[in-house]
Amino acid sequence: MLGPDPHDDTSRDYEQFEKALLAQDRDAAGVDTTDVGDATAQNLVKDLIDTDVVTPVPEDQVLVHEPSGTAFDSSTQLAVFHRGWTAGRDADAEGK
Repeated sequence: MLGPDPHDDTSRDYEQFEKALLAQDRDAAGVDTTDVGDATAQNLVKDLIDTDVVTPVPEDQVLVHEPSGTAFDSSTQLAVFHRGWTAGRDADAEGK
């Protein structure tokens, strides 16, 4: 008896389709942090301070991200971190 016809084998098509779907999922889950300029960062940090998510520590010249306990000396670094941290939490919540 002969094996399956190699022209009817669609496993390779399925693998490529699956890779394409995984790439789309990865792109959709990604958070763009490249658009965080100084003004955007300062506004975000101000809002985070107002909502007690960030605590400024003037004597150490740092901003503490309370949920994670991480300290930053740059509002831009904090803003980028917070966006990524929020996206990670949202992704975890969707996975449950």
